[in-house]
Amino acid sequence: MSIGRGPASGKTASSDKALWLWSQFLLDSSAWIVSIVLAVFLRYEMVLDPSKIPGIIVLCAIAIAAQFAVGSAFALYKGRYSFGSFHEAKLLVIVTVAVSAITTVALLFFGISMGIARGTGIIAFPFACLFMAAIRYLKRMYVESKAKPGEEAARTLIYGAGFVGKSIVSRMCNDPQSPWLPVGLIDDDPAKKHLRIASVPVLGRMEDLPDIVARTNATVLLIAIADIDAKQVRRISDAVAGLNIKVLVVPPLKDMLTGGSEFSFREVAIEDLIGRQPVDIHVDEIAHYVKGKRVLITGAGGSIGSELCRQINEFEPRELIMLDRDETGLQSTQISITGQGLLNGKDTVLADIRDAGALEEIFLDRKPEVVFHAAALKHVSLLEQYPEEAWKTNILGTLNVLQAARLADVQTFVNISTDKAANPTTVLGHSKRVAEKITAWLAQQTGLKYVSVRFGNVLGSRGSVLPLFNQQIRNGGPVTVTDADATRFFMTIPEACQLVIQAGAIGRGGEVLILDMGEPVRILDVAQRMIAMSGKEIDIVFTGLRPGEKLHEELIGIGEDDSRPLHPKISHASIDALDPHQMSLEEWKNRQHLPLASNEPESAK
Repeated sequence: MSIGRGPASGKTASSDKALWLWSQFLLDSSAWIVSIVLAVFLRYEMVLDPSKIPGIIVLCAIAIAAQFAVGSAFALYKGRYSFGSFHEAKLLVIVTVAVSAITTVALLFFGISMGIARGTGIIAFPFACLFMAAIRYLKRMYVESKAKPGEEAARTLIYGAGFVGKSIVSRMCNDPQSPWLPVGLIDDDPAKKHLRIASVPVLGRMEDLPDIVARTNATVLLIAIADIDAKQVRRISDAVAGLNIKVLVVPPLKDMLTGGSEFSFREVAIEDLIGRQPVDIHVDEIAHYVKGKRVLITGAGGSIGSELCRQINEFEPRELIMLDRDETGLQSTQISITGQGLLNGKDTVLADIRDAGALEEIFLDRKPEVVFHAAALKHVSLLEQYPEEAWKTNILGTLNVLQAARLADVQTFVNISTDKAANPTTVLGHSKRVAEKITAWLAQQTGLKYVSVRFGNVLGSRGSVLPLFNQQIRNGGPVTVTDADATRFFMTIPEACQLVIQAGAIGRGGEVLILDMGEPVRILDVAQRMIAMSGKEIDIVFTGLRPGEKLHEELIGIGEDDSRPLHPKISHASIDALDPHQMSLEEWKNRQHLPLASNEPESAK
């Protein structure tokens, strides 16, 4: 952008607008001249007497002067109203009626001397109004024809011909830079069968989609229904499955109303694909224990940790301490909360949970009252290759955080676990299982509220299978699935964090809280839906289950209770405590891939 040319550009735009408004006044004046001549011609039975020409000139002058005066009074020539809009049309009628009344009054007093019939102004009114409207309509058609998207724009079908659909079609048709060219509308309302919006017709209903896609050669389907139900999104996506058409969804209505020019169409979300209905756990009613308290979060730069920071910040803690060894992750979290990423305040702490001495120093200095422990290694395959890293971070790191919390007299400690800790078969699961047990041990030792939270796959978290599918689809495939029958539990990041916060309020020392995550979802179904929504032809390759990986995950382990005393969707399980002084790396490594016998004590694992 050139700063020096800014004022000149502004003056040019202003002068162009003024020229356009004056030209519009001249066209309206011409409309009155033609209308008055036509009115006289009709009034005198198609005969135009030359002797009446002076009177016609005077009457035209009166009409033009009145048009300018009344139009200016109503801001018709000040650019107040959108050109060719309904508001301008209403104003045009008002101004034309007023001018017609002025000319009629003038003729009542001077019509005889002018040789013009007194009803000429009334006869001229409908013609003048029609001509002015026609001029504006033709001009608007010309402007809109120049403003349509270019040939490179994607041919787009709009599902929904309601308020949102109409607004979007109008904007697309009037924006030459639009990447979408609307070629048809889809609506299930029979009353809209023959409707056209900005010359874009309603072509049919949802069941007609395959035929409409073929006829229009559309490559994008935009669902233009605000706050649409997830089931309807799935029905629509299923209707176009295999047609190589990309499906987009408008953002929620509140985002469109408050987001200005920042909002954009989104691809169909994973929640829409798998039909996950988030559990409402009313976290705002029980998060009082963090308000006005010093709250520390480990792993604050990660997917779960960063969302925890954002949610807890809403409950006005006295101090929010974000701890992580990843400086880039910390900066991203800080930006999302404060809008700045300076990393020069006390809210961000750079430390590794493997460093027991550093943690003790930080905890004794900052004196947190509530701790959420989200830092962990979580990639199954990588930890299978390097189990000692899981030991150092997920077990010893958790122990370091627990011991530092004990020294600092932390009253509430929430350890974030995983469903893989239930009847564990992987290094990740075994390491998180031990972390749950030493958390329960410290709860017994202190009598304080030290609890763990267990949940399944988190939608959109780093390292989860769904972002991997997205990346594979963007790269053109193939999409890799371990087994055609493999299933997993899913939940959203905000929902997972709400559970974590609630655990600190309703959990009892030593418990593991487990969210009822509904029915497990088949991974192959998710992959197929994501491929269908991408509009691409992508192959699926089955890689087989990795060492220790389960075909179906579990949430409740053998011997664990499924009692739900406080919330119908949250289980409270008790697990055996493990004294960290009895932990042995070699024994832990030896036991990892041994099945849990029915008569083997729980503490052995």
